[in-house]
Amino acid sequence: MEFSFARRDIVRLLKQPSRSICGITDQTEDQFDNLEKHTQWGIDVLEKYIKFVKERAEIELSYAKQLRNLSKKYQPKKNSKEEEEYRYTSTKAFLATLNEINDYAGQHEVISENMTSLITGELTRYVQELKQERKSHFHDGRKAQQHIETCWKQLEASKRRFERDCKEADRAQQYFEKMDADINVTKADVEKARQQAQLRHQMAEDSKAEYSSTLQKFNSEQHDHYYTHIPNIFQKIQEMEERRIVRIGESMKTFAEVDRQVIPIIGKCLDEITKAAESVDHKSDSQMVIEAFKSGFEPPGDIDFEDFTQPMKRTISESSLSNSRGDGKSEPKFGSKSKGKLWPFIKKNKGAGPEDFSNLPPEQRRKKLQQKVDELNRDIQKEMDQRDALTKMKDVYIKNPQMGDAASVDHRLAELGQNIEKLRLEVQKFEGWLAEVEGRLPPRNEQARRQSGLYEAQNTSAVNSCAQDRESSPDGSYTEEQSQETEMKVPATDFDDEFDDEEPLPTIGTCKALYTFEGQNEGTISVAEGEMLYVIEEDKGDGWTRIRRNEDEEGYVPTSYVEVYLDKNAKGAMTYI
Repeated sequence: MEFSFARRDIVRLLKQPSRSICGITDQTEDQFDNLEKHTQWGIDVLEKYIKFVKERAEIELSYAKQLRNLSKKYQPKKNSKEEEEYRYTSTKAFLATLNEINDYAGQHEVISENMTSLITGELTRYVQELKQERKSHFHDGRKAQQHIETCWKQLEASKRRFERDCKEADRAQQYFEKMDADINVTKADVEKARQQAQLRHQMAEDSKAEYSSTLQKFNSEQHDHYYTHIPNIFQKIQEMEERRIVRIGESMKTFAEVDRQVIPIIGKCLDEITKAAESVDHKSDSQMVIEAFKSGFEPPGDIDFEDFTQPMKRTISESSLSNSRGDGKSEPKFGSKSKGKLWPFIKKNKGAGPEDFSNLPPEQRRKKLQQKVDELNRDIQKEMDQRDALTKMKDVYIKNPQMGDAASVDHRLAELGQNIEKLRLEVQKFEGWLAEVEGRLPPRNEQARRQSGLYEAQNTSAVNSCAQDRESSPDGSYTEEQSQETEMKVPATDFDDEFDDEEPLPTIGTCKALYTFEGQNEGTISVAEGEMLYVIEEDKGDGWTRIRRNEDEEGYVPTSYVEVYLDKNAKGAMTYI
């Protein structure tokens, strides 16, 4: 009877309804699945926007490149007739428009660069961080789910063990009562059944205590799970998703700001184009055309009436007309005006004109002479640069004889000096004609103009001296010494003309560079020590050998810098003795 209360208590505990967590757990699992799908969709939207901005940046960059190519295409070419045309206000305005279009293209490059750095780059890094954060949150959620499920399984096991021990204790108690009521059972068997019932009862009490402890622990874990852990995880996921939404909104605002930042500069470019257009002056352009093509001639005067009713006058007129047509020396007299005054009706001579451009109107002649003087001065400067370079090379050869023979440069230096002197004489001659046109010197006849040309005077002095010698000689004989001396004053050189060969010269051998040579002058070529090259022209006594590296690179190098191997079978090859 002493165990009846405990047995009823256990039975009452076993009959209490147990709380199931399976349904709630499944619902939580479903919520995690829904959130996982939604957050993945948010990341996909962000990546789609990144791709959109990237393609927009590529379009801006391509547009800028096309604008730059367009501006470059219509820019005037240097040292061409096109460049001269850009002195008019209309063409200057067009050139300013091209420059502003180039700056306009630069702003689109800025848009592309800012979109790439401020939006595409930043969002790409943010997406990577977002994926890691999302993975961490859902990992914590799965871990919490697994933990509560493990606690539930432990509670179920403890409950089943408690239930089993209670049933065993009840059976042991019933067996003891049966043995105790049976008079045929020995006292020892009754004592044994009593001890067994007590043991089972103790095991049931232990299971009860364990089940109670596990139940309390589970309830605590379950409370923390549903009121702390899961809400915190959901809160973090919500904050993560809200940050993503805010970030994509800020990126869209930046997208607009990137365009808005360049609007003032683009507006300034457009203002400059408008300003250039407003600077177009038709009067100024017309005046420039007049200045460019005015001849300086006065308009022809009235032609006097010729009376052919009188035979004498008609005879005179016909004879003068026939003489003018026959020999072309006498001009028909139209009153006091000469034929040269009828310049608007005279056809231009398409052949080569005189050297002093005397066939052109005064203003055009002045411009041509000025251009010729400038061209000759540039040629003089070019020759002087070559002479200075060779002088420096000669000094190097003198200080370092192993690098080359200094005497090999003397011939070329003498040629350059003669060329410079000849060009200076040409400059003086054209400057004299230019001074005559500009009115700085009084007009002279053809004989005086010929005598004023120093270069021509040098050539004619030799002929005049020969004639004087011939007249002064008693026997009328003369020698060629002075003529030869005159010809030796300005010897002709083909050095510079050899660079203009249109047909490539054949290879006559090979050569090996003994030293490194930096070809800085026009017509020379740089070689490295030990380099093998082709010989296309031998040294003609001036200390230079013409070589070729490939089809596009050829030039002269000092002969002392290379070791030449001539092909005896090559056309034009010479054999050294």
